[in-house]
Amino acid sequence: MKYNFDENINRLHTNSMKWDVDENVLPMWVADMDFMTAPAIREAIQTRASHGVFGYTILPDEWYCAYQTWWKKRHHFEIEKEWLMFCTGVVPAISSIVRKLTTPAENVLIQTPVYNIFFNSILNNGRKVLESPLHFDGEKYEIDFVDLEEKMADPQTTLMILCNPHNPVGKIWSREELARIGSLAKKHHVLILSDEIHCDLTDPGCEYIPFASVNEECASNSVTCIAPTKTFNIAGLQTAAIVVPDSNLRHKVSRGINTDEVAEPNVFAVEAPIAAFTKSSDWLDELRVYLYDNKKTVRDFIHEHLSMLKVIDSEATYLLWIDCTKVMEDATELACFLKEHAGLLLSEGEEYGKPGKAFLRMNTATSRNRILEGLSRLEKGIHEFIKMNK
Repeated sequence: MKYNFDENINRLHTNSMKWDVDENVLPMWVADMDFMTAPAIREAIQTRASHGVFGYTILPDEWYCAYQTWWKKRHHFEIEKEWLMFCTGVVPAISSIVRKLTTPAENVLIQTPVYNIFFNSILNNGRKVLESPLHFDGEKYEIDFVDLEEKMADPQTTLMILCNPHNPVGKIWSREELARIGSLAKKHHVLILSDEIHCDLTDPGCEYIPFASVNEECASNSVTCIAPTKTFNIAGLQTAAIVVPDSNLRHKVSRGINTDEVAEPNVFAVEAPIAAFTKSSDWLDELRVYLYDNKKTVRDFIHEHLSMLKVIDSEATYLLWIDCTKVMEDATELACFLKEHAGLLLSEGEEYGKPGKAFLRMNTATSRNRILEGLSRLEKGIHEFIKMNK
């Protein structure tokens, strides 16, 4: 490989949220990669930094073109320039859109288990969380369309936040599934807000489908949040984009993010996406292979050494969703035990909604030897937990 993803980069004492943990704890939780980002991005930032003046920044045509070209080439979706708006992050965008396009006490629909910050964006703005749990048959997750339509038909439901691809279960929604969601949303006057931040982190040979690309019905009734931040490990640069094909919706979203003061970029938030989307595709292609091998390493190890656990098959993200039902119904207690007794920090599944109570989420975006160290700690911790709870 051209790029060295095996390097152990020391992130201690760098004010890293992920690595600000107790001594001897291995963090495999928050969705943050341990890899150095693509060389072209680092070079672009260093070049801009060497200028030495960091004033107010505007969006050049290159920023728009970078997004347009990437989505057309990678995802077969032609985005018009006027559809694009800058935002400081996907989460600020989601919170702003919830505030602007719904009213207090209305329902915002989500499909649990799902990214935990969705709950914050809804509840912190005085709206109600309405869950439509994904159907889990013990092997895979599917959409319960009967329940979904029932929840959409509630007159108080005005917005649905879609996670595409889905975090934490790693599901890539098919064109047919997305079209059906779009049809139900249009029928029941529910706007779709699609979080597509993990879209480029698919397994080799797998492609995600942008919700707004499915058909005109989906495009005209949706707001999509995209960003290079998860893909290229630059979340700390605070950069994202919002795609809104419908002009009336776009006006409302624009007013929302400008009112909330999250629509102006810093100098590096402009340079990084341009370098990512125009000069870093080969880095991403190698990364996807490496992440796929990491996930396979985890699956194979757990299958061989920890058969009481089950890793849910996934096609996207570097996050693995682990079913712990045979060990403990409450994975929160198990996560605490693993941290205390094995020095392994994983995310407890209940953060992603009640259907995740018996699950743990593992971040595999780290070097291979750290993956193996994490698995060794997991094996030690699980066996010790079972022994102590006989």
